[in-house]
Amino acid sequence: MNIEIICVGKLKEKYWQDAADEYIKRLGRFARLTVTELPEERLRGSSPADEAAVIKAEGESILAKLQPGPQSFIIALAVNGKRLTSEGLAEKISGLGLEGKSRVVFVIGGSLGLSEDVLAAADLKLSFSDFTFPHQLMRVILLEQIYRAFKINAGETYHK
Repeated sequence: MNIEIICVGKLKEKYWQDAADEYIKRLGRFARLTVTELPEERLRGSSPADEAAVIKAEGESILAKLQPGPQSFIIALAVNGKRLTSEGLAEKISGLGLEGKSRVVFVIGGSLGLSEDVLAAADLKLSFSDFTFPHQLMRVILLEQIYRAFKINAGETYHK
């Protein structure tokens, strides 16, 4: 299975990059994983129109990378999305494979969130919590949960 993460922004601190690299390495035995980092748009002012322009521009960048198709399944991380347990995510990923979906794309938006167009393009909107997480930490959490899902599906002892 091919897992892709499309995200706005880079991992700036070494400790975030080290954590992400560790999970990417661990996932290598289960799936082919790619991470595409898109540039953050600069917020030029503090008005709602300025924020909308940033969300729109970042959304257009994300949409250009999504490449939906019959073998793809797109999951957008969204505060108001569906909640799954670790077992539920494992079941979802396993089920997608059985449905012939060979490409699962996770999308992490910028600090202002995802555009309505990106949310509309997603096959699933997924929420991890009502909490707000820094985007760098969210990427590490997502990688850990994907790794946990593959371990659960393999019947290996990692999940507790």
